[in-house]
Amino acid sequence: MTYEMIIVIIALLLMLIGLFFEVARPDLLVFSTLFLFILLGFIETDEALVGFSNQGMLTVALLFIVAGVFERSGLVERLISSFLARAKTHKGALARLIVPVSGFSAFLNNTPIVVTLTPILRKWASENDVAPSKYLLPLSYASILGGTITLMGTSTNLVIHGLMLDFGMNGFFFFQLAIVGLPITVLGLLYLVYIGPKVLPNHRSLIERVSESTKDYLSEMLVTAEFPYINQTVEKAELRNLKGLYLIEIIRGDKKISPVTSKTKIQQDDRLIFTGMISTIADLQKRKGLQLDTGTDLSLDDLKNGSNKLHEIVVSYQSSLIGQSIKESRFRKKYDAAVMAVHRNDERVKGKIGDIVPKAGDLMLVVTGEDFGEKTEEQRDFYITSPVKHQRFYENESKGWFALILLMVMISLVTFQVLSIFKAMVITAGIMLITKMITPKQAKQSVQFQVLLLIASALGIGNVIIQTGTANWIATQLVSILAPLGIITILIVVYFLTNLFTEFITNNAAAVIMFPIAYEVAMDSGIDPMGMAILVAIAASASFLSPIGYQTNLIVYGPGGYKFKDYIKVGLPLTILVMVTSILIVYYQFV
Repeated sequence: MTYEMIIVIIALLLMLIGLFFEVARPDLLVFSTLFLFILLGFIETDEALVGFSNQGMLTVALLFIVAGVFERSGLVERLISSFLARAKTHKGALARLIVPVSGFSAFLNNTPIVVTLTPILRKWASENDVAPSKYLLPLSYASILGGTITLMGTSTNLVIHGLMLDFGMNGFFFFQLAIVGLPITVLGLLYLVYIGPKVLPNHRSLIERVSESTKDYLSEMLVTAEFPYINQTVEKAELRNLKGLYLIEIIRGDKKISPVTSKTKIQQDDRLIFTGMISTIADLQKRKGLQLDTGTDLSLDDLKNGSNKLHEIVVSYQSSLIGQSIKESRFRKKYDAAVMAVHRNDERVKGKIGDIVPKAGDLMLVVTGEDFGEKTEEQRDFYITSPVKHQRFYENESKGWFALILLMVMISLVTFQVLSIFKAMVITAGIMLITKMITPKQAKQSVQFQVLLLIASALGIGNVIIQTGTANWIATQLVSILAPLGIITILIVVYFLTNLFTEFITNNAAAVIMFPIAYEVAMDSGIDPMGMAILVAIAASASFLSPIGYQTNLIVYGPGGYKFKDYIKVGLPLTILVMVTSILIVYYQFV
């Protein structure tokens, strides 16, 4: 074992710890680790940056554009909505939801599917008097399972496909993963429909919980004639930057003013609505002309009018809000919305709202102004997960059907090996742009550049692991220890390690770190490398034990009111089912 290997292993462990504790955005952490290896001279710059031209990574970029067309067409949402509308039992509704979702996820990016279906599902659950927590986690799990069926089902499959080409292998055929993906999807869906309802929690949404205890979140003060700053701005009246309090709205007769800006003027008889650390309201009572209304029966509905609405939003992994406080991000001005509460790990984040530094997965309750929709249309800082009266369908549905036919034609050409997956997606995205199914601006907005940076950087780190001999050394140690226990033990350990990394970091990073090691293990132990590649691809995607490993799990985490233990309770049997099935199929087909 050389000193280079020792440094590589230490750097990777520090990176994994940083990813687990969310020290910084995943893409920045992984890129920084790669940059460190370049500085240390462990790898040449052109070899370190080869991931930026990797076919798998570029195919993922093109798939973002293709998925953007379907996201804007509203086709998937309308089809699922029609399926749910015909459901007569809760079990039937669950089946009508997760079966088509798994089918769509085999061919489309599952993140926008889960994002757009979450509000629809919550609205349906509310109308049918059932907790959304009974459906949101199965929605995420079904989308993950469906993604294991095809080459384009998830970015992880494409990343490993690209790595296989770099290793001189043939790569996956379009439906090659289905040999494992289809059985685990069928078994997983059966588990979710017949056993899932018995173990899924019965949680209320954040809006429902806040509605039942508004006095813990809201406080009202009346502006009397004695207030010295009548007809002067909020800033002049020193009602901003209050200790632990946040002026979220002003009720003036029948008019509701929200978000409140620094230039908003205070008038007599205004009702000032504060949120934050309500226990500190006593300091504000001391001010002349401000009278605390202790008998208020203020409800969340009182905060809404024609333009003001309440929304739940989930902070995304690629959010620009991460790493700075709500005040520093100028959230109110940027999105025409005021933050009323922030929940993390199913608990309210205490302290002054403006001082809270959001993290990925945080659930925020916001009061929005009339410009909120326009200002959030082109951002990916958060996902809107609250039910809405009119779902946001951007384009004509016929574009969605045309895009679906085009995609099916291209998939057929890939299946019969007329085109590679990369060339097929280049043609598909090109036709969509030429026919104006999506504009260049919309295409750019659809691409998640942080995800691409993570994949490209992780691919560079994969090269470091190979070239320094670290992958070969780890593989040799594993094989020497496990060989006496049999091939199936080796498969179990490779699957377990990949799946463990996925649960605590991200699926793409786990796949790139484990594939070189798994490849060397396969060569040393006589396992077909193709079988090992399939096993790593499935294990890297099968994230059911935490909200961290897979983005769809994170999206439903807050809206479903889930706790970490809910993922363990529901996801552990599914994890074992998928692991056992995958290992047995790989063992009998590729060993």
